[in-house]
Amino acid sequence: MSTGMIHHIELYVSDFFRSVAFWDALLSELGYSRFQTWKHGQSWKIENSYLVIVQAEEKYLDIPYHRCRVGLIHLAFHAQSREQVDVITEKLKENQVTILYEDKHPYAGGSGHYAVFFEDPDRMKVEIVAPAP
Repeated sequence: MSTGMIHHIELYVSDFFRSVAFWDALLSELGYSRFQTWKHGQSWKIENSYLVIVQAEEKYLDIPYHRCRVGLIHLAFHAQSREQVDVITEKLKENQVTILYEDKHPYAGGSGHYAVFFEDPDRMKVEIVAPAP
């Protein structure tokens, strides 16, 4: 066990099927495997950690997620290399995913921080970060 490491993260989503398609493509690219599936949920696992998405109940969909409200700002994942960040960036663009800070890409996080920032289907900010040179 890796004491102190994230065990799992669980996200409510507004459109389960749209989010499964998005997260399945992204997490597969990062080396995750499908882990659990149930009627309104799906998880993916890598080593000892996993990410879960669950369809939010209709009564909670009236106020959409926004990363500037109190709560989660964004999720950041390690990439294997700068090349993997570039491959993922191109796949995101091909799938018309909104790339954030495109005018500063791939250094939107600073001159030594090679990454792509983008939004999931509910507009949650996601980041894929290359290892430092």
